[in-house]
Amino acid sequence: MHMADALISPAVGGTMWALSSAAILYCSRKIERKLDDFKVPLMGVMGAFIFAAQMINFTIPGTGSSGHICGSILLAALLGPYAALLVISSVLVVQALIFADGGLLALGCNIFNMGVIPTLIAYPLIYKTIVGANPKKTRLFTGAIAASVIGLQLGAAAVVIQTWSSGMSALPLGKFMMLMLSIHLGIGFIEGVITASVLFMIRELRPGLLMRPLASNETQIPRNRISIKSIVMILCIASLIIGGIFSWFASEYPDGLEWAVDKIPAMSKSETPEGSIHSTSEKIQNKSSILPDYGFKNSSEATEEGTSEWGDVNIGTTVSGITGAAITLTLVMFIGFILRKKRDLQKA
Repeated sequence: MHMADALISPAVGGTMWALSSAAILYCSRKIERKLDDFKVPLMGVMGAFIFAAQMINFTIPGTGSSGHICGSILLAALLGPYAALLVISSVLVVQALIFADGGLLALGCNIFNMGVIPTLIAYPLIYKTIVGANPKKTRLFTGAIAASVIGLQLGAAAVVIQTWSSGMSALPLGKFMMLMLSIHLGIGFIEGVITASVLFMIRELRPGLLMRPLASNETQIPRNRISIKSIVMILCIASLIIGGIFSWFASEYPDGLEWAVDKIPAMSKSETPEGSIHSTSEKIQNKSSILPDYGFKNSSEATEEGTSEWGDVNIGTTVSGITGAAITLTLVMFIGFILRKKRDLQKA
């Protein structure tokens, strides 16, 4: 659901940049006082994990399309909604700057659609309402799927509205909306199952990460079976394996947005306006993206990538997965360090 600059006008792109920036600033202020010794490392490895997980596109049966998890509901369930928005925003920034995945002008849209909507709307209104303070497996499963589906449906609808409002492409609004909502219904359900599966594992190993503090007359939180340090280490290793190896097995079908665009010929041939902010954004992205499309620049491997078969060993993909996970972890840790430093200076 990463939007390209060609779909977005400067006015819409600028507006969404402003809205997303305001949400990030709000969340930064909300979590300053809650960053402890383990919250920042956990945020970092979760960012790396979500980056790696997004590299694996899964096929949507019978559609000729694919999708990948957004990860925002999973982040919110483990970190809280405010920290989750900072982490998913970091993932999207790294993807846009280093891998040219999603446009720079459209970055505000992508943060809003895949970050603000699921973490600040779907998580508190859907997930928390269903799961409650002491989640049973049935409620956890239901909440994860419902929040994932509704979050992606709202995000997909926002993509359509932002594209239509931009007027960059002649398109039938109703058909585009129908295609986007229908394909992301399946993607949302699969993401919900994946999210629930990860949460089940965390619930068994470290239930305190999922359960809010309870009143004295309520059932106490079960004893943790594993330390936070161990959770961080497991997620770090999983990120390297997923990004470095499992990413070879990503589906070669177009993702949900590309699939919907391809179904509407009027949209598929939109060109970047010359001498505009679009061109400037493209030039900046061309210089910053050291691993465009998750592969090496101007290499023979990149040339042959289109002819490779599913599951082929791809060094460019491996390097991209490990590099992206490492950069995301570093960026999130740096943001956490800055927020903690700011908090300490205010207390002094």
